[in-house]
Amino acid sequence: MNIKDIQNLIKFVAKSGAKEVKLEMEDVKITIKTGPDSQPLETTGFVQQIAPVQVPEAVPSAAAVAPAEPQQSAETDDTLITIKSPIIGTFYRKSAPDKPVFVEVGDAVKDGDVLCVIEAMKLFNEIESEVSGTLVKILVDDASPVEFDQPLFVIKPS
Repeated sequence: MNIKDIQNLIKFVAKSGAKEVKLEMEDVKITIKTGPDSQPLETTGFVQQIAPVQVPEAVPSAAAVAPAEPQQSAETDDTLITIKSPIIGTFYRKSAPDKPVFVEVGDAVKDGDVLCVIEAMKLFNEIESEVSGTLVKILVDDASPVEFDQPLFVIKPS
């Protein structure tokens, strides 16, 4: 990992709103903290440290990795639930290029059904439905980058 890769990683973490991210590779340990008095957050993945790298305070802070929580949609129908991305990464509708998509518009989904995967730093995170209902809308194209808290799906609860 060269200095350019580290700088890109810092920008990536700053945009995500994470307070702290630790990364471990074969011979490199990196901790990136945002804000002046960052408290460590539990994250999934590998953890090591080289030296903390401070990111400017102008970056708003948010939870690094949170479970996908249903949110009320801003759409006209108040009964619709929006599933948002718990992490920053790349959105995939299927587990592999030769596999079928997890869900289609109109499908009935149950609490715990996998809706998609989001790849973040070579880790594939399954995003599960937090409600049972019917999938009304898919808001992100396959293989597109997603931001933390970005709406992904709209579900009409049953």
